[in-house]
Amino acid sequence: MNEENSGNPRSLSSIVSDVREELKDFINTRLQMLKSELHETLAGVRVALPLGGLALVLIGTSFLLFSAAIVTLVASAFSGNPYAWFFGLIIVAVLWAVLAGIAGFFAYNEFRSKAMFPKRTVEVLKADKNWIESEARTKYGRAA
Repeated sequence: MNEENSGNPRSLSSIVSDVREELKDFINTRLQMLKSELHETLAGVRVALPLGGLALVLIGTSFLLFSAAIVTLVASAFSGNPYAWFFGLIIVAVLWAVLAGIAGFFAYNEFRSKAMFPKRTVEVLKADKNWIESEARTKYGRAA
């Protein structure tokens, strides 16, 4: 029979010991969840990183060739002018700088609006907090 059911109240030290063990289990479970989620993320990164690097090299090469073609078109608009290539390069550089600024603005806003934390773990911890608060209210009769 349990100490609780036998009429003998549990000692404070046994209650504290039980709470400590439950807290250790609780924290260990949450840390394992976080660790598991981070391992899944890292596994995806290990595959994506080399492919991303290759994509950057190829798109960089493509961008340089495309830029050279645009500079040639702009320079041909100034044919006969000794500064035709200079104007072509400056005009294309300003165009890319404006587009880069716009893309950077949207990227900055996207990073600011998204939390960079493991979402599942945070959701579980919030649910745990709500559960602990409701248990404390029902067990100890306290209003929140």
